[in-house]
Amino acid sequence: MSEKKLSCEALLKEAAELIGGDSPRLDADLLLGLVTGWSRTAFRAWPEREVTVAQAARFRDLVERRCEGHPVAHLLGEQEFWSLPLTVNPSTLIPRPDTECLVEAALALKLPVDASVLDLGTGTGAIALALASERPGWRVCASDAVTEAVTLATDNARRLGLPVTVRRSDWFTNLPAGTFDLIISNPPYIAGNDAHLGEGDVRFEPASALVAGDDGLDDIRKITAEAPAWLSPGGWLILEHGYEQGEAVRRLFTGAGLTSVETRQDYGRRDRFTLGRKHHAER
Repeated sequence: MSEKKLSCEALLKEAAELIGGDSPRLDADLLLGLVTGWSRTAFRAWPEREVTVAQAARFRDLVERRCEGHPVAHLLGEQEFWSLPLTVNPSTLIPRPDTECLVEAALALKLPVDASVLDLGTGTGAIALALASERPGWRVCASDAVTEAVTLATDNARRLGLPVTVRRSDWFTNLPAGTFDLIISNPPYIAGNDAHLGEGDVRFEPASALVAGDDGLDDIRKITAEAPAWLSPGGWLILEHGYEQGEAVRRLFTGAGLTSVETRQDYGRRDRFTLGRKHHAER
């Protein structure tokens, strides 16, 4: 007896109804693509295309996990950032599209062709790898306090063939002597009592990559206080933060002696990151 098969469209419709939320069909498409190796375009062009019972069973298992709240990126094992396919796992934050705004800002700065760049708390290596892909002459170093994250970022750099050096360091504590033309970071910035920590994908991401004290600013305070000593004269600091933290972060930047301090918005027109510059004459 031949094995019964099911159509892609029937499975995708069933899954989307179960998943719900903001993008149920996209989630379903990505998960079925993982199981079959077929593209979303193929699902549209040939909705009647059939999958095996074994493939359907695997797909339904993934859908069940998605319904439990597991992030699609974790189920796929991959997340795209700056058009780079990054391997992801539960040891790090999943790269978000809005963080690409930091990359755009960094690339727009007038830095030396051989600029020395540091990505603090690199996680998957997303920011560092994006910058290295666009500026081959830059000397990009990335750091993270979590050993698993260092391993993951190193593996991503190797797989993508990008020359990023990754070190284990709790912010500045274990970096080699020297200074940087750019320090950039997406540090933890969520308050410990924030209700959103019990919702969505963040439930499955490490608290160490999300939470920073009672007001969400503990790590940003530490970075801004120490960064000037690690910046070259004229060097820039760029930090991502919460949409309601712009004013507080600007005060921290100016308090640390940085100039040209400015908060900029993300793609949703919410305050998302602040940048500032070390004075040229400072030694």
